[in-house]
Amino acid sequence: MAKYKLEYIWLDGYTPVANLRGKSLIKEFSSFPTLEELPLWGFDGSSTRQAEGHSSDCVLKPVAVYPDTTKKNGVIVLCEVMHPDGTPHSTNGRATIHDEAGTWFGFEQEYFLYKDGVPLGFPPGGGYPPPQGKYYTGVGYENVGDIAREIVETHLDLCLDAGINHEGINAEVAKGQWEFQIFGKGSKKAADEMWVARYLLIRLCEKYKVTVNLHCKPLGDTDWNGSGMHANFSTDYLRTVGGKEYFEALMAAFDKYKNEHIAVYGPDNHLRLTGLHETQSIDKFNYGVANRGASIRVPHSFVNNGYKGYLEDRRPNSQGDPYLIASRILQTINTVPKP
Repeated sequence: MAKYKLEYIWLDGYTPVANLRGKSLIKEFSSFPTLEELPLWGFDGSSTRQAEGHSSDCVLKPVAVYPDTTKKNGVIVLCEVMHPDGTPHSTNGRATIHDEAGTWFGFEQEYFLYKDGVPLGFPPGGGYPPPQGKYYTGVGYENVGDIAREIVETHLDLCLDAGINHEGINAEVAKGQWEFQIFGKGSKKAADEMWVARYLLIRLCEKYKVTVNLHCKPLGDTDWNGSGMHANFSTDYLRTVGGKEYFEALMAAFDKYKNEHIAVYGPDNHLRLTGLHETQSIDKFNYGVANRGASIRVPHSFVNNGYKGYLEDRRPNSQGDPYLIASRILQTINTVPKP
């Protein structure tokens, strides 16, 4: 038997953006624990905006488990928040997702790395570096600085060690801005892994005294890009049957429910979805083949394959909750009859 360090992590009740929380439980197991072996665990919901002080008990229900190679016998335990009676808490966005094995999601997380109140590479105390142009996929100190690449590559290794299906990283358009991509089969898997990847990145940056800034437009009304979290999605039907008629009906549904989508696609999105910087205006919906200024980008491969494959919703922003995003996309898809 060995003692394992179980880090239970969950989302708190802050709005409009939930924070990650974590606390450690030490338990003995004969080998790396399975999900079924992990106990429920209570916490004080009055300290996380999830309960009142006179009735503060909330329950952490493990839903996924990952090795944490930064610690001896380390384990990350992703949890849903439940009421003591076993029903999902109102802040439990994961519980709203239809459990569909044939639905696949891929999220593209953009973010800025900040130090001393400014993005890495920006002059301390004010001002700007040279304009955007060379930073995207850039190489060299003048483009990416001296610690950013170490952070993002260490993060990649931590994610891969944890079994997260991390598909790639790159420097983004603005200085100090980066991106990673995660893909998962099943309606909840990519969202689960995105939250764990965010946790690992935020925790890693502690030792560098660097903050992960997920705001969609941290540099305000300037000519510097904002950050998104594009959501690529497909269903079994869309991959195997599809067809132009079904696709057009699907796009009509996305247009019909555009406001419902925007409501869960992250706060302050009006600052980002302006019609500039590869975005469509927040109050409009459109789609287009290979159009990075559209609400939904349609890959050439999708059309060439008889309107079958995946689609990319470019409206979700970098602070969006992938659980709520996945849930809303599925809700809209499920309103469309199959021919």
